[in-house]
Amino acid sequence: MSAPVPRPWIMDIEEYVSGESVLAGRAEVIKLSSNEGALGPSPRAMQAYLDAVKTLHRYPVANHALLRQALGKAHGIDSNRIVCGVGSDEIIGLLCRAYVGPGDEVLYSRHGFRMYPIAAEACGATPVAADETNLTGSVDNLLAAVTPRTRIVFIANPNNPTGTFIPKDEVIRLRKHLPPSVLLVLDEAYAEFVTAADYASGFGLVDGPGANVVVTRTFSKIYGLGGIRLGWGYCPEPVAGVLNRIRDPFNVSGPALAAGVAAVEDGAFLAACQAHNSQWRTWLTEKIESLGLVHTPSSCNFVLVNFPERSGRDAAAADAYLRGRGIIVRAMGSYELGNWLRITVGTAQENEALVQALADFAAKRE
Repeated sequence: MSAPVPRPWIMDIEEYVSGESVLAGRAEVIKLSSNEGALGPSPRAMQAYLDAVKTLHRYPVANHALLRQALGKAHGIDSNRIVCGVGSDEIIGLLCRAYVGPGDEVLYSRHGFRMYPIAAEACGATPVAADETNLTGSVDNLLAAVTPRTRIVFIANPNNPTGTFIPKDEVIRLRKHLPPSVLLVLDEAYAEFVTAADYASGFGLVDGPGANVVVTRTFSKIYGLGGIRLGWGYCPEPVAGVLNRIRDPFNVSGPALAAGVAAVEDGAFLAACQAHNSQWRTWLTEKIESLGLVHTPSSCNFVLVNFPERSGRDAAAADAYLRGRGIIVRAMGSYELGNWLRITVGTAQENEALVQALADFAAKRE
């Protein structure tokens, strides 16, 4: 008897590999591999989550009304066009399920988030990567890669794992020259960390003419709530209607919804997280430069660092050395950046330990 057979394209998908959390033989590690919030979650969010335990026997509210209202108020956007999901990953997957299939193409920037090609391939579509310029998304290259089969363009802005971003005027140009039938998805998972003047959220483009721009956000980064899996998308009304028809009705748990509302309403904690990241991202990049290492100009809560292409000094050697010191960072081979390591901005103590370990690695005799 033959076993059940999946759709023919499924087994060609390269599985997503998350940042590691443990090292064999070490009870405690410094985890700087997943860009999690350095200060953890808001105390108010933690309390709201604990309080929600009392009603675990109840189904969560299916329309996510309180969280959508809190997000709408915080960002000055229409809460009726917000769709909540199990992380922004679910929103990305829902968009692909709704708008692409076999024969279609999904376009993204060469070193963009791995979930874009995975979500496309899961629906039988073909992922297409447009080359970047200086590890930054190129609007010219993206537009040149658009074909009659293009259905979605995914842009992480700012981008994971490079930390770079496309300026607001260039995003507007991309939107202007895309065919109206192509959906532009701006993944803003790291938007709250950006301080550059020439960056802007895409919320205004969602509200502009046409109905082909979606912005996604997550609670896993600045809000420090990666463990509860919570994200959302701001959509044109027709797109929101489509996603609400195909998402699971109770996709977000009650405790997650409660923690999300409390996190959004705790503006003081959000500001503290932003200040911490700005201070220590600057400190970390200065220390990395002092060691003679090259990095991208990051606007996120991580730094992408390049290592010399020399045996014993390359990224693989540095990664192994850091692991020996109990520090986990993220190797970038799966993003076609084999000689780079992505390092999350951690707590003060974690950052100092990381820099000391890198200094010791640099001073180590070959």
